[in-house]
Amino acid sequence: MAQPSGFHARRAALKMLDAVLRRGETLEQAAPPALRDVRKPADQALARAIVGETLRWLTDIDALIDSATKKPLPQDAKPRSVLRLMLAQALRLETPPHAVIATGLPLLSGGPRRLAHGVFSTLVKQEVTLPGAPTLPDRLLERWDGMAHGLIQPPEVDLHLKDVSQTKQWQAKLGGESFAPGHIRLPRGTPVEQIEGYEEGAWWVQDLAAQLPTRLLGDGEGRHVLDLCAAPGGKTMALAAKGWKVTALDISKRRLGVLKDNLKRTDLKASTLRADALTWEPKHRFDAILLDAPCTATGTCRRHPDALHRIGPRQIEEMAEIQRALIERCAQWLKPGGTLVYAVCSLETEEGEDQARWIDEAFGHTLAPIKSEELTAGLQPSQEGWLRTHPGMLADQGGLDGFFIGRWTTSEA
Repeated sequence: MAQPSGFHARRAALKMLDAVLRRGETLEQAAPPALRDVRKPADQALARAIVGETLRWLTDIDALIDSATKKPLPQDAKPRSVLRLMLAQALRLETPPHAVIATGLPLLSGGPRRLAHGVFSTLVKQEVTLPGAPTLPDRLLERWDGMAHGLIQPPEVDLHLKDVSQTKQWQAKLGGESFAPGHIRLPRGTPVEQIEGYEEGAWWVQDLAAQLPTRLLGDGEGRHVLDLCAAPGGKTMALAAKGWKVTALDISKRRLGVLKDNLKRTDLKASTLRADALTWEPKHRFDAILLDAPCTATGTCRRHPDALHRIGPRQIEEMAEIQRALIERCAQWLKPGGTLVYAVCSLETEEGEDQARWIDEAFGHTLAPIKSEELTAGLQPSQEGWLRTHPGMLADQGGLDGFFIGRWTTSEA
């Protein structure tokens, strides 16, 4: 029997949801196998949108499901998963109920199908709605208080211009807002490759928060900088555009290939190197090192809402250990008077503030406090001189990824 149009997109969304919630995969890991049989780009985008909104609003959607059942459905029950997807479409993507039913119920059969139909129909008749902002899972409420307002919508598109002096000209061409020299924010929806300036390499996509670490290193003026864990290359390109001689190191062959493609498109130069930073030995010391360390990436939950549900204490502890090992390695590679910038796109104290305190105690480096005049869009450093951003910041202007950034210098002697 032929399935209704759009069925394959819903089936792919179900596979992705299951991979995230049951197996702890990221959406990026889950998407390729789930989308293998979904050929149309529009259907692939739809599947991603459905599962993204489901994860963003999962706590609230589950509360609605539970309100319409006599007994709570098990968290891993297939009818609950299908209902989650159906409600996300109806309440967030504004899909007509009849279309939701026609494409969702074929994912089930027998009693589970009748149950899902009944629950969905009941909630539609009740004209249920979602709250003004997503309700965070209980385990995140204390740690991430005040951030939910920034999670309501997927993020807009931030561009980092290659030529900072052309900010006004490109803003006039593209529209959007600019929060800093070299930055333009555009509404989401247009494929990146179709935005003017892509082919000529005039810019690259990079969240405003992710642009800040390289800004804190200033102009290179021909000095040498090591960009550790560099792929996919946003920071490498920013440093090269600011006159640094960049060595870009990454362990991943695939991601390093993306970095090289980005350098080619933007006509920027950097020495690229595939290596494990925990065993690699440089041939010379550097004037600056940027360590954008591997992390739980919870700060990217606006665009990767799977992080709301798959990250726990074990993953945080594992990442913190890797970060410390990397810091220990690269701290000795600076020239006298050199600068280290440590950054993570994580909201977790263990990966940010705790690591900064450890750097203060473990090495002979001097904290170089971040100053308010170095920042943009009203952002302010902490009392300690670090920078912490989170999705609740600039929420009414499109939001911001969560980052922690600290900066240190070595003695001149």
